[in-house]
Amino acid sequence: MEYGILSIIIPLLTIFLAIITKDVMISLISGILIGMLVLHNYNPLETGVAFFEGIIALFAEDWITKTLVFMLLVGSVIRLLVYSGAIDGFVVYLDQKAKTIDSPKGAMLLAYFIGIVIFIESSITALVAGMVSKPLCDKNSVSREKLAYICDSTSAPVCSLIPLNAWGALLLGLIVTAIDARVISGDAISLLIASIPYNFYSIFTLLIVLVVIFLNINIGSMKSSIPHPYIPHITTDQTPASVYKMLLPVLFMVLMVPLMLYFTGKGDILKGSGSTSVYYAVALTLVFMYLYYIPTRTLTHKSYIAGLYQGMGEMIPVTIILLFALLIGKVIGDLGTAQYLAHLLQGNISPVIVPLLIFIVASIISFSTGTSWGTFSIMMPIALSLSATLHLDIPLVIGAVVSGGVFGDHASPISDTTIISSMAAECDHISHVRTQLPYALIGGGLASIAFLIAGWLTA
Repeated sequence: MEYGILSIIIPLLTIFLAIITKDVMISLISGILIGMLVLHNYNPLETGVAFFEGIIALFAEDWITKTLVFMLLVGSVIRLLVYSGAIDGFVVYLDQKAKTIDSPKGAMLLAYFIGIVIFIESSITALVAGMVSKPLCDKNSVSREKLAYICDSTSAPVCSLIPLNAWGALLLGLIVTAIDARVISGDAISLLIASIPYNFYSIFTLLIVLVVIFLNINIGSMKSSIPHPYIPHITTDQTPASVYKMLLPVLFMVLMVPLMLYFTGKGDILKGSGSTSVYYAVALTLVFMYLYYIPTRTLTHKSYIAGLYQGMGEMIPVTIILLFALLIGKVIGDLGTAQYLAHLLQGNISPVIVPLLIFIVASIISFSTGTSWGTFSIMMPIALSLSATLHLDIPLVIGAVVSGGVFGDHASPISDTTIISSMAAECDHISHVRTQLPYALIGGGLASIAFLIAGWLTA
């Protein structure tokens, strides 16, 4: 059944409510119920049943269950780092040994470069950047909103620019499918590599973050963001300067991700499961922390278990938000939002503006659905088909799809990477969305101009 303009209005209304009310939970539930009401012919009884059944049905998808458990386990990792004194010891070490890093600019650059170096998986990228940099940002009066923005801006953009990960595997698969169907011709790997310079949004975003860090630029709601006070959990005099208790568990977790990608891909990292890999990596990190902290008397068994449970409990609110974000993504899919937007792209249009239109439509789909990967899967076949019909530059078209998917995902309050970034920085989710949006729009505006110019130059 075709739902037309309703398929666009419902997700945009949800996002509007979230930003205006600052209550993302109620906004998501409202959007889900309105969408389900439309899907079930405005029958309130069927809508109510579908709502509760829909929540349960999500757990049938193993990647969703693993992602939700991953969120809870991350809370345990963070809480155990606090209980063990690892965070305080890390801050004391930097205060004594690394004066250059122990500054507002140094704290933000630390988060930025961690995001650049860890390009294996976007969730781990944001998580590690937030965990390592958060205490230093607090100590140097850098707001949690600014940290969340840096974490978010160096997760998906970096993963899409360095596609030696699951992102690259998905994009390669979509390009290979088009080649096999004889929609386009060429070598998939060469086309993907050639598209990287056209991933304008990701490139501009990384440059904008650097400018923001070095010039301390605060625009929009970021001007009123208040730094979180740093309060050591034990006094500085009692805290030995140490990096190992903090960095060894984090390093172990980072190294486990490619290893698990290799394992789940049966010898091929590019074919590994991202959700399974990060789930295993965090679970094994908790085992590592037990084997490291208990024998060294950093923690007792009782305090370890207490930290494990408390950390999970602290993550329940954000995990529920992600659960409802996934459910509204399912509802939006059933409404056919992405297909309707893609259909609007077709028609008599000039080849010069097609790359820009592809970028805009991909951005709207990603923003409305909260998923860049879903956007890639829908838009890539359409975009490649248009490139063949209109004789467009194929790498430019691929870059437009990827840029649009990343831009919409970066700006959307129902995106999993946006939620995880606010979680990693322990920042209010809607506050993160509101403060990040102006920077994302600047990047999107610059990317739009770049795609218009590139479309004219390659026409």
